[in-house]
Amino acid sequence: MTGVATPVAVLGAGSWGTALTIHLARIGAGPRLWARDGGLAREILERGENPRYLPGIPVPAGARVTGDLEEALTGAGIVIVAIPSHFVAGVLDSAKAAVPGGAALVSATKGLEPSQGRRITALLGEVLPGRPLAALSGPSFAREVALGQPTALVVAATDDGLARALQRGLAGPTLRLYTNRDLVGVEIAGALKNVMAIATGLCDGLALGENARAALITRGLAEIARLGVALGAQPGTFLGLAGLGDLVLTCTGSLSRNRALGGELARGRALGEIESGTRMVAEGVRTVSSALRLAAGAGVAMPICEEVGALLFSGKPVNDALRSLLSREPRPEEEGRLEP
Repeated sequence: MTGVATPVAVLGAGSWGTALTIHLARIGAGPRLWARDGGLAREILERGENPRYLPGIPVPAGARVTGDLEEALTGAGIVIVAIPSHFVAGVLDSAKAAVPGGAALVSATKGLEPSQGRRITALLGEVLPGRPLAALSGPSFAREVALGQPTALVVAATDDGLARALQRGLAGPTLRLYTNRDLVGVEIAGALKNVMAIATGLCDGLALGENARAALITRGLAEIARLGVALGAQPGTFLGLAGLGDLVLTCTGSLSRNRALGGELARGRALGEIESGTRMVAEGVRTVSSALRLAAGAGVAMPICEEVGALLFSGKPVNDALRSLLSREPRPEEEGRLEP
């Protein structure tokens, strides 16, 4: 993996998988994009764009699009998993026989496996043991990456050599990659920022003001970092691209699905109604329960996640959730200070 010559397979033809494929084709990596829906693969081939998830943005001819897992994976040296978290296990079960033994597995999924709350690279390692593991994360809206707008991301791996090889092989003129050894921190930050974005959307939907939004994002970062450090992450990760950078983008950006979902909930729409009206997946909805399970096991308090979970799954009224947060016992800001 010393450059773009290594075949790259991208699993998942949603907006993020398609955007990464467009980028990889742009830099000459000759990517293969696998779509779970064979009909979507045909549509992309026929129209030269992904009409469902990234309409209007051409998919270069250098990208091979297929609905056949074996075709996408044969000979691949890098396999990027860009599948919604609740589908990853099922796809891996179907794909495992076709994944080459030496392929590096890169999770681009910002979520947690729902049945046990596992990080996606942990799941990859269990299903496909012996393969090098990495995660790609950071502040990135798919549409902007597909359009070639400047973006900086983190590629995380415990193996420095693997991280550097992926950095060389996946970066391009408009996509800058930084390496990071903290795989746990990068994945936890990428998953939980979606929950905080739902909370921020609720805050904005209730017109609570910019002071409240800033406070929520700041306390959300502290909450994410507490859990991450308890699970073995490095504190500094949460102040970098995969932590603060992605959190700010997802909580404030106009293209954020999770923030938009929170805003719709604040306006009184039901979760099922919101989700049925879009093909896009708001990962934060599925991450809440996993995060709370991890927090309980680690003995970490996550009040924002608790209130988002109660609102989503227990029918708690938005204003009651807000009151619960504001009425918590006063405490020092530095309580539970993070240490490596």
